[in-house]
Amino acid sequence: MSFNIALSGISAAQTDLDATANNISNVSTAGFKESRAEFDSVYANSLFTNSATKVGDGASVSAVAQQFHQGSLKFTDNPLDLAITGSGFFATAPGLDDNNVNYTRSGTFKLNSENYVVDNSGNYLQAFPVNPDGSSSSLSLATTQPIKIPETAGTPVKTDAVSLSLNLPAGDEEKPLADFDPSDPDTYNNATSVTIYDSLGEPHVLNTYYVKPENGSAAGTNQWVSFVTVDNKPVDSTTAANYFQDANGDGAFDDAIGTSASYTDADGAVHNGIVLNFDENGGYINSSPEELAFESLGVDGADVLSAGADGTQAITLDFEEPTQFASAFQVTGLEQNGLTVGRLTGIEIGSDGLVQVSYSNGTSDPLARVAMVRFRNEQGLSQTGSNWTESQSSGGPLTGEAGSGTFGSISSGAIEQSNVDLTTELVDLISAQRNFQANSRSLEISSSLQETILQIR
Repeated sequence: MSFNIALSGISAAQTDLDATANNISNVSTAGFKESRAEFDSVYANSLFTNSATKVGDGASVSAVAQQFHQGSLKFTDNPLDLAITGSGFFATAPGLDDNNVNYTRSGTFKLNSENYVVDNSGNYLQAFPVNPDGSSSSLSLATTQPIKIPETAGTPVKTDAVSLSLNLPAGDEEKPLADFDPSDPDTYNNATSVTIYDSLGEPHVLNTYYVKPENGSAAGTNQWVSFVTVDNKPVDSTTAANYFQDANGDGAFDDAIGTSASYTDADGAVHNGIVLNFDENGGYINSSPEELAFESLGVDGADVLSAGADGTQAITLDFEEPTQFASAFQVTGLEQNGLTVGRLTGIEIGSDGLVQVSYSNGTSDPLARVAMVRFRNEQGLSQTGSNWTESQSSGGPLTGEAGSGTFGSISSGAIEQSNVDLTTELVDLISAQRNFQANSRSLEISSSLQETILQIR
């Protein structure tokens, strides 16, 4: 009997040594959870034995239980490195359409050749779909899908409005309006430009020119004329501009006659601009209409767009409180509402798991939300390498958003390190060694006693 008791102790000590050695070997494994060998006393009894004098039958390993306490975080420069602070697991799948989901705490994710977010084994990180405002449209594990990072921002947006805010110098010299030539800086006072986009995302340069015309003041009103070109081609205004003129040549300004300010180019074509009116305090009084319209940019208008683009595209200019003060020409605001096709410039994952991608055209879109999963009995999970799978003991997976309820939050640019305490493991290793030696000694003594008994004559 003593032989079997000693052998059971040696076997239990060996399991303890194995578990400790495994912990030590994985001290640098991201997301690793240490194991602990747990033992039970073996005690066999029957109706024909005296329980008062019954000796136990040794020790047995009841479980090698993993300990899911938090590991420390190691911060990195990779936004796809993810760590969970608190309870929960990441969900991964071995294939794009595979329903066999694994669970892991190791967040060493990266992009594969197809721009999917995967772990080191090629398993696809699963995420909940989201609405345009970033809210989750479903929190069911059955609706999760792999995260694919797009390379472009999608459909470009054509420009149809440009807003400007500027100061036109009150002391600038007057210039003959009939002499205006966009290619000759001496024929206008100031100019500025902005890049606009057509329906295909192709960039074009819109220039606005400002001329302080001769005799451009009447009845306390100061006037400037502005002309527009796109890619150096004139674009005519379709908004009637009141320009005070000396219509009959008597040297006096007539009332507003409703004609558009214009010039004639070298080919004899007449091009219309707009008039900006300012009061004696330099304030803008061209309040109606606020948005000044121009002809279309296609072949039926200015003919500046390439084939295939939306030829009906037209621009409106919105002057936001321009001024005419006695200071230098200054543009304080210049914006347009178009977008070109963007290229991926960054990935950001929030503490709630929301994945947002930013592009070179200045847009940022919510893409997905990293799925979080927890179990009622984590120690009931079946381990497969750095992953776990559910079992009857663990119960079914419970899904939710990171940072909500009992789910932990996600740290982007960080990795959860192994929760193994190396000092504690070395002490446990010594303890397990002593236990092994003690049981070996017990086995040796039992063997010596057997020899002594067998040598009795």
